[in-house]
Amino acid sequence: MKFKVDEISSVIRQEIQNYQSEMDISEVGKVLEVGDGIARIYGLGNAMAGEQVEFSNGAFGQVLNLEENSAGAVILGDYLGIKEGDEVKRTGQLLSVPVGEQMIGRVVDPLGRPLDGRGVIESSKRRALDTIAPGIAERQPVTQPLQTGIKAIDSMIPVGRGQRELIIGDRKTGKTAVAIDAIINQKGGDVICVYVAIGQKDSTVASVVETLRDNGAMDYTIVVVSSSSTAAPLQYIAPYAGCAMAEYFMYENGRHTLCVYDDLSKQAQAYRQLSLLLRRPPGREAYPGDVFYLHSRLLERSCKLAERRAVVKKGDPFTEGGVSGKKYTGVPGKWDSAKDLAAMPDKDSHEVVVDPKSGGSLTALPIIETLEGEVSAYIPTNVISITDGQIYLEPDLFFAGVRPAINVGISVSRVGGNAQVKAMKKIAGSLRLDLAAFRELEAFAQLGTDLDVATQRQLDRGKRLVELLKQPQYRPYSVVDQVISILAGTRGYMDDLDLDRVIEFEEAMLKRFNDEHPEIPEEIRKTGAMSDELAEKVKKVILEAKEAFLA
Repeated sequence: MKFKVDEISSVIRQEIQNYQSEMDISEVGKVLEVGDGIARIYGLGNAMAGEQVEFSNGAFGQVLNLEENSAGAVILGDYLGIKEGDEVKRTGQLLSVPVGEQMIGRVVDPLGRPLDGRGVIESSKRRALDTIAPGIAERQPVTQPLQTGIKAIDSMIPVGRGQRELIIGDRKTGKTAVAIDAIINQKGGDVICVYVAIGQKDSTVASVVETLRDNGAMDYTIVVVSSSSTAAPLQYIAPYAGCAMAEYFMYENGRHTLCVYDDLSKQAQAYRQLSLLLRRPPGREAYPGDVFYLHSRLLERSCKLAERRAVVKKGDPFTEGGVSGKKYTGVPGKWDSAKDLAAMPDKDSHEVVVDPKSGGSLTALPIIETLEGEVSAYIPTNVISITDGQIYLEPDLFFAGVRPAINVGISVSRVGGNAQVKAMKKIAGSLRLDLAAFRELEAFAQLGTDLDVATQRQLDRGKRLVELLKQPQYRPYSVVDQVISILAGTRGYMDDLDLDRVIEFEEAMLKRFNDEHPEIPEEIRKTGAMSDELAEKVKKVILEAKEAFLA
C-alpha cells in the first residue's frame, strides 16, 4: 500500500490551521470527610475565604476555614447527597444572590431561589453577600424620619432613615408585630422593605406573608426565609442575603430601604453550631470569638448615603443621571432633589445633585430574643453596642394589656429628635417625662397614702397617656393623626375622660378632623411644624369634638 505524501501533508496542514486551543482549567479538590452540613476538602490550596464552591451533586458550599492541608466549607443545600471522595470545584467567586426589581413581591430562600410557587425569578443582576460597609466620607447624618406608624415609637423613640434600631424582648412580647407594622406603614411611600425570617416556624412565616399580602405590603416587600427546618448554613447567610438585596436598591437606584432581621439570636446560634463543627475554639457561652464581627459587619452596612453634589455655573456641562454634556441654564432642573425648586432664584451658579442615584438609605430593624428579660446576656449586649438605640418590649406590660408593650424607661433612640417631624418633636417633648413621672408616682400611690390634688392629677394624666399609646396590631397611624392624638393627651384635654373611653374619643376626634376640618391635617402634613396659631386651631377642634362626644 502506497502513502500519498501530498495528500497527507495537506490534511495535516488543514488540521493545524483549524486547530483551536481550548483548555478548561479549573481547580478541583476532593471531599475528605462530610457530616452535619460541613465538609473538609483537600486540594483547594488557592481557595479564598468566603468563596463559593460546587460539589459534584450540584450543591453549593462556602469556604469558611483555610487550614494548612485542607479547607473547611459549609454546605448550602443537601449534604446527604455528598460522600467522601466526591469532587469539589472552585468557582473563583464569592457567594452572591440575585437582586433587582424582579425580587419584589417574592418569597425566596437565602440563595434567592423562589419558595412561593410563582415560577423562576428572571434576574440577570447578582450581588455578593458580604460587602464592605461604606466609609465615613460616603455617609451623611441621619435626619430624615422613617415613620413606623406606631405612636409610642414615632413620638418617643424615633427611627430615622439609615438608622439601626434594635427590637429586643422575651419571646411572645410582640417584637415581630412591631416590625411588620413598620413595613405596612410604608404603603404608598418610597421605601422598599426586606423581611428576613431566620429560624422561625414555617407556619409563623406563612402567617406573616399572608398578613403582608392582605395589607398590600407585598407590592414593595421581599421576604427571605430560612426556617427552623433548614440547615444551619442557610440560617447563617440569610441576613447577609437580605441585606444584599436591599443594598442593590440603595446603591443602584438611590432608593430608601428597610431591612428587618427576625431574629439575629437564631443566626448567632446557627453560626455557633457551624463554628463548633469546624473545630473553632469556643468562647463565652460556647460562641466563637468572632461572633461580634458576625453582627457588626452586617449592621454597619446600614447607613444614609451622602448625596453627590456639585456647584455648576451657567453653560457648564455636567452629568445628570448618567447623561453627560447637559448644560446648566441657571434655573435648577428636576434632578435637584434636595431643595424646593419653586422657591429657588435664577442665578449664575448653583449646587445641584449631580447623581440622582446617590443619597439612598438602608434602615435596619434587627430583632433579638432575650431569656427572662436578661438584657445583659452575651448576644443582646453585643447587638445593643452596635445599634443606634433599642426598643425594649416587656412581658409584664404585654400581659397587663399595654400593647405594644414598650418599656419607655429602657428604650432609647440615639438619633433622637434629629429624625423627627418638627411638630412631633415640639408636642412629644414632655410625653416621655410625663410617663417617667407617672411610673414613679404609680409605685408610690400603691402604698395607699393620701395624695394631694396635683399628684392625683398627674396620676390621672399618666393613666390616660398609657391608654392613648395602646394601639391595635396592623393598624398604623399616619404622622398627622399621631401629632393630633399626642397633643390632645399631653396638653391635658383628655384628663377628665373615663379611662375606658380614651381610645373611643380618640377615634371620634380624628374622624372629626379628617371629615370636617381637613385643612388642619393638611397644613401639618405640608409644613411638618406646629405653630402656636395652628396649635390653637387644633385645641379648638379637640374641645368641640370632646363636647360632642360627652353630649
